[in-house]
Amino acid sequence: MSKPTITDDTQDAPALAGVHHLKLPVSDLARSRQWYRARLGYEVTMEFVEQGRLMGYVLEHPNGGPQLALRLAPVRARAAAGFDYFAIGVPGKTALDELAARLTALGDDHDGVHLASIGWVLPHLHDPDGHEVRFYATEQHAGPRAGGIATIEDPRETSERRERAWAAVPGQRAGAS
Repeated sequence: MSKPTITDDTQDAPALAGVHHLKLPVSDLARSRQWYRARLGYEVTMEFVEQGRLMGYVLEHPNGGPQLALRLAPVRARAAAGFDYFAIGVPGKTALDELAARLTALGDDHDGVHLASIGWVLPHLHDPDGHEVRFYATEQHAGPRAGGIATIEDPRETSERRERAWAAVPGQRAGAS
């Protein structure tokens, strides 16, 4: 994505350095730890023990993924199920295809790799608590309009229509740039 233009209203915006970590409420720490390790390669680097009880983990990814915190909070985990609070970036469509194949081989349901508004998306993977974990390619097939705010009308329907049109071209893979 392109950065917004600095204007008189934003020239004094504070310096920020991206997302520090993502935190998810979970109902079973051991189960979630194992799921994120087996599917995505995350490893525990920190534990949080409160009054003698294990309450959370910090997970690190060995190959560039965001730091992930898991917090034992069963009621919140149930309330958060089904929503995609974040999307994890994947370098490109090829890496997204490889991730989809890995998840399929592990027996996980997902919707496969699809054309999205400006890149590709792998949606509808759910962790053990039902959180939707989405992946987007950081590689783009189209850029946002120059200057101003890009408006994406009916993003799902527009992407599905474009994907069908590209797939109909002989010799062209859906989503290829």
